[in-house]
Amino acid sequence: MEKINIRGLTFDNVTRKEAAELAQNLMDSPGASTVFTPNAEIAYNASRDDEFMKVLCLADILLPDGAGIIKASRILGTPLKEKVAGVDFGLDVVKMCAERGFSLFLLGGKPGVADAAAKKLCEIYPDLKIAGARDGYFEKKGEESDRIVEIINSSSADVLFVCLGSPSQEKWAAESKDKLNTVRLLCCLGGSIDVYAGNAKRAPKVFIKTSTEWLYRLIKDPRRLGRMMALPKYIRDTKKYKKSMGK
Repeated sequence: MEKINIRGLTFDNVTRKEAAELAQNLMDSPGASTVFTPNAEIAYNASRDDEFMKVLCLADILLPDGAGIIKASRILGTPLKEKVAGVDFGLDVVKMCAERGFSLFLLGGKPGVADAAAKKLCEIYPDLKIAGARDGYFEKKGEESDRIVEIINSSSADVLFVCLGSPSQEKWAAESKDKLNTVRLLCCLGGSIDVYAGNAKRAPKVFIKTSTEWLYRLIKDPRRLGRMMALPKYIRDTKKYKKSMGK
């Protein structure tokens, strides 16, 4: 698949269907592969944090989760095909697991959320095998993190959803992937686990189709305003970057 560099982050230029196909291909490859799904906020933070940028660049699949990333790609004259939301990609991976007999471990959320997500997903896909579920309240480095890895290894999970919030989830995945014995796919999906558990709702279809999910989330939770400011800043900086490159 074609990859497109958007200010240092090399995104896979894929549709949602093609992203799922990439994931299936990685399941047939040795070792653990990582999938990161940056939106404009994550990309903006990475542009100001060299260490985090390096972590994101380690991804085996990098998906554009957000209208801001798509808009930036068009500003730079290298348009990506479409937004691939992490929550949707995760559901496609769950479907693949159910169909091919892969087991899934859910890591993240508040106590009880991962278990609730597992239950809901099994209601949708009765053939889904849940290897385990664990909340995201643990030290991301040191002995406690190592114990989490041991628990996942003991479960013999094939796929791991890491939902710890960014940048914690990406950093933990990058540091832990080589310690995982059976996992072949690590997907960092942030708040998706709350959606799967039924604790959070996706935006109505009209917001999704018009690429204004960010507006719906802001309406539902005005406290997100500070975080949302990363989107216009990211677009502003992309325009400045284009001008500096003489494009």
